[in-house]
Amino acid sequence: MHSLSQYILKTGLLLLSLFVSTVKMTAQSDAQLTQYYEVPAYYNAGAIGTTDLLRIRGGMRMQWVGIDNAPRTFVATADMPLKIMNKRFAAGIVTSQGSMGLYRNLNLGARVGYHQPLFKGRLSIGLGIGFINQSFKGSEIHLPDEDDFHQGSDDAIPTNDLNGNALDLSLGAFYTHKWFWAGISVNHLNSPTLTFNSESGEGGSEDNYEFNVGRIAYFMAGSNIQVKNTLLEVIPSMLIKSDFNFTTAEITARIRYNKFLSGGIAYRYNDAVSLILGAELKGFYIGYSYDYPTSAIAKASSGSHELIAGYSLKLDLSDKNKNKHKSIRIM
Repeated sequence: MHSLSQYILKTGLLLLSLFVSTVKMTAQSDAQLTQYYEVPAYYNAGAIGTTDLLRIRGGMRMQWVGIDNAPRTFVATADMPLKIMNKRFAAGIVTSQGSMGLYRNLNLGARVGYHQPLFKGRLSIGLGIGFINQSFKGSEIHLPDEDDFHQGSDDAIPTNDLNGNALDLSLGAFYTHKWFWAGISVNHLNSPTLTFNSESGEGGSEDNYEFNVGRIAYFMAGSNIQVKNTLLEVIPSMLIKSDFNFTTAEITARIRYNKFLSGGIAYRYNDAVSLILGAELKGFYIGYSYDYPTSAIAKASSGSHELIAGYSLKLDLSDKNKNKHKSIRIM
């Protein structure tokens, strides 16, 4: 138990030091999802295998509808617990693809985690390994002839389509208890730098374009509160995201009836208020959220729409069934 406590303490100190040391950032590449609680592994590498389910989620966010070339994001996650030599592990995959103006962003990664019982709950430490691909459509840049700020020959403005890749790492700790869950994590742990190359294969100054993806720290927490003598649950949650140049916080309050229908509201500081609806039936889930902007962008956009769907399959991790298989035809 003493060695376990030391391990937990060292992990917590490492995450804390990363959380407070990522002061110098240049850019963010993670999506801001209103239904973050449905894809926790996207934000926290430790949030995998926290149930006895194979969980699959996929969704799309259309941000700031009404504005040309506004951000569009697709996210998909899958994770499951594993039992190896009587120890509990977990594995998962995460992918996201986004676009904003002339930029395109693709993240693809694997998650591995180790679970340890702690204080009547379970602590999960997870590591994410993957890559980032980003591209820029420089060939679509158009500068007006009477532009007083740039010249057509400005070396700072690429005129070819550019593409770059980099290794991407993440680290997270996630704790689940009967009454609540919470996690702290750092994405883009290695602060990857992408060197862009011209997709046309031509040499020149294109190789000098670089883009740094700064570390992003997250804190997540939530709870399921059963309303006595009813089929209702109150489900509050929160997400704090920071690169220490910019910090945003979101709080969510939902009510679920009979583990079937759910609805609620959310507020993202200085950004939006949200309406959330969801339904679960026989392992299937579908959720929708609408964000109405509270900033000046409301003058140009009618809001943002987000749809997430998925499926969960119960897994039997007991030893007595380790050699039994069910035909896919009768599942």
